[in-house]
Amino acid sequence: MRKNVNINDFPEFDMAQNLRGDADIVEYLRQVLEEGDSGELAAALGHIAKARGMTEIAKASGIKREALYKALRPNSHPRLDTIQRVCKAIGVKLTAESASNSQ
Repeated sequence: MRKNVNINDFPEFDMAQNLRGDADIVEYLRQVLEEGDSGELAAALGHIAKARGMTEIAKASGIKREALYKALRPNSHPRLDTIQRVCKAIGVKLTAESASNSQ
């Protein structure tokens, strides 16, 4: 016998709850950067900031908390300056490598 399941009975997935340490954060960012979607990068930084504490990241980055939420929502396109300040505040740095090295 099949049991009907209502999708609304499932808890909402929160990526921030799965980012428990630096290794999780680095791997998550690596995968998002590999995908190459700038909107996903903003969302990923938002999840990481939430995991680390949005208020603390806002203070460390010098960006008001409300502006940080707005800049790091899914499919937003924050300025490079904002991304750099958030990365510094969360303790990661984005680096470049030759595309021919990754193949």
